[in-house]
This record gives sequence, structure tokens and C-alpha cells, in this order.
Amino acid sequence: MNILLLGAGGREHALAWKLAQSPRCTTLWASPGNPGIAEVIGDLNARRSCTTPGACTAIDLTDHAAVKTFCKAQDIGLVVVGPEAPLVDGLADSLRGAGIAVFGPGKAAAQLEGSKGFTKDMCTRAGIPTAGYVRARSAAEAHAAIAGFSLPVVIKADGLAAGKGVVIPQTAEEAAATIDDMFGGAFGGAGAEVVIEEFLEGEEVSLFALTDGSAIVAFGSAQDHKRVGEGDTGPNTGGMGAYSPAPVLTAELEARAMAEIIAPTVAAMAEAGMPYSGVLFAGLMLTARGPKLIEYNCRFGDPECQVLMMRLESDLVDLLEACARGELAAAEPTRLSDEHAITVVMAAKGYPGTPASGGLIENLSAAEAHGAKVFHAGTATDGTGALVAKGGRVLNVTATGSSLQEARDRAYAALADIRFDDGFWRGDIGWRELARQSA
Repeated sequence: MNILLLGAGGREHALAWKLAQSPRCTTLWASPGNPGIAEVIGDLNARRSCTTPGACTAIDLTDHAAVKTFCKAQDIGLVVVGPEAPLVDGLADSLRGAGIAVFGPGKAAAQLEGSKGFTKDMCTRAGIPTAGYVRARSAAEAHAAIAGFSLPVVIKADGLAAGKGVVIPQTAEEAAATIDDMFGGAFGGAGAEVVIEEFLEGEEVSLFALTDGSAIVAFGSAQDHKRVGEGDTGPNTGGMGAYSPAPVLTAELEARAMAEIIAPTVAAMAEAGMPYSGVLFAGLMLTARGPKLIEYNCRFGDPECQVLMMRLESDLVDLLEACARGELAAAEPTRLSDEHAITVVMAAKGYPGTPASGGLIENLSAAEAHGAKVFHAGTATDGTGALVAKGGRVLNVTATGSSLQEARDRAYAALADIRFDDGFWRGDIGWRELARQSA
């Protein structure tokens, strides 16, 4: 099967790495891809001795006709959409309309990530446990609504904000300033509407599930670290590291979340005439009264995808195609290794503000000699072919082990061998779980 993977980050490198392991993956294309993905494709081309080898290629993903033309020309059997923006833009609908199988929800279903207000309203209708909330469409409306909430309070930009559109003010003054910032354009169009939520007490965890709109299968758990600083301090980022599984999500709690949150969501979307097909990434808060939904993402997380792909033993092509074709009920059960996986993000100095770019990156082969896998998140090659930084989150150094401590030790040993003068990382990924284990 010829496969087209859309995206350019660490999530997409991890997906490419796992897709290429399938004997069913004949040719792999990526748009736009990155140097790490290009290496995966080059290795696959050599193994398969393809008549028409795959490559990283530039396609304007907002030009749906161009994507369809490429798929027809290269006889693409499956399109895997990595990031959320093309899904919210309706690319999956355009591809399906042209008879092309695609992994990812259509535009209507992708509102689960594209609009936090849409998701909260869906939860209310379906009786899905979540935080109390108010939607506000103007600063004046938001200022009036905030008085009905205790502090701290959660204020979210309604639309896509690259994982950074959530603020938790501790004081009334901070809340007022956050509202003004959001409606003043701090998050662009994503802040044209905001959702104000009660602050939930508990521990946050991520649960993943695959669905074809009817059948549902669990796909593992993870916990990530959003704050830029050690001890979970400083501003929010797209994620500074993650580990899987998340032991805090016990088998009992996972079963509750699947029954009380995931399954009702899939049913509600189908009943509303917008069936959801793809991966459902549920951010959960484990409260004293059980799991509650914080928010949904309509794609694999980043960096959660990296640790999930390290643990996945099933054929990823089989799973994603089964979702795309509505055949998930007949697919082989999903198998995840019992091993623990951890990924540590190496970011460029200045992130999450204005990151330094162009810094030279060296010694990745020596890093991987520790048994780690280095996924490229924000890299490029310069005019000499050298690897350089291009983006805030640059590398995802990922390792597995029989315990979280073993996986962590391997990942940090690999990090120590990478030469990237402009890079930094958190030294405490997995700290909460390790503290629990040592208590």
C-alpha cells in the first residue's frame, strides 16, 4: 500500500517510523515531512526497492484539490493526517469525497478539538462528566461571567491555539487581564470566543482510543508535562515530555472513562449526524468523584504519540486503515508492550517565547546507541547538509525500559550525548510517578 503522511513534527516522525515497520507499507510519502522522516522514507525505499520511491514533498495542505491530485497520481491507498489544522479545515471530507481512505475525522467531527465550546455543549447534552462552564463571545460577557466562578479559574480560547490557549488565573486581576488578552488577539482568531470553567482538583492524564464511528478500542494512556520549567513551573508549552503508561489511570478508572466519556461521545457524535472516525485523545482529570473530561484532541498527542508508538506492537497500518474503512470491529486486538516509554523534549533556547533557530545539532547516532530513539520535531538541513534547529521543540529523545526509571535513565543518557548548544530540556520528566513509586 502507498501511504501519504501529512505533517512535519515529532508526532509525524513517530508515525512514519511505525508505519514503515508494516510489511503492508510499500511506499511512504510525507508532506512536508522533516529530516528524520526523510531518513525513515530513505530506509524504506532501500528495503522495498520501489519502482517509484517515496519522499518528503511540499503540498499545500489548504489546497484540497492539490492533495487529491497527488493522491491519485501516486496511487495513495491511505492518507494519515497528523496535525489538527487540516482536519478542522475539512481535508478528510474532501479526500473521502474523492474515494481516498483517510485516517482522521471530518470537519464537523473535528469540532471536538476545533471548538472547546462545542465539546462542552456536547458533554452537557450527553451527560458526560466535565467541569462546569460558561461560553463568552465578548470581553464584557466574559467579565460578567467570571464573577460566578471561584478562584483559581480556567479560561480557554475556544479555537485552535497550538496547545497554549489555556490560562489558569489565581486572582481576579489575573482573570480580568487574561480575558482582555484573549479578546485582544493574544491567540489570534482562537480567542474570538472563550470558555470559562471551574477549576478541577486532581491529577491530569491522557487516554487514547481509536474509533471508526461505531466500534471503539482503547489505545493506551500517557501523562505529559506542559510547563516549561522543572517542577511543572513557568508558562505552558506544547509539551516538554511524556511517559506511557500512566499508572495513575488504573484499569478500573480507564474502564470508567471508556464507558462514561469515550463511548457516550462516539454515540453522541453519530446521533448528531457527524460520526467520528480516527483517534480520540481525551484529556482527563482524575477527581475524587471519578474521571472528568478536560478536553478532546482529534489527533495523536505530541509528544504522547512518541511514547505510544514505542510501545505499540500491532501493525499500525492495519489499525489506521480499519478506522478509515469502518472495519475496526474486525481488526486484530490492539497490542501494547508492557514496557514503559518516556520521551524528553529538547527545545531551543527562548521557547515557548521566541526560540533560537539555526543552531547546529550533532551526535544523534551516539545518542541512539543508548537504546533510545530520537524523533525530529523542529529540524532542517542547512546549505551544507548539516542538521540545524528550526522551531521551538526540536528533538524528542525517547526510550523504553522494564520500568519507568530504566526508560528515563536511557533517555537522559542519550540526551547527554547530543551536541546542541542552543538546546535545553527538563531534567525531571516523570517525576510525579517516580515519587509515587519511591514513597
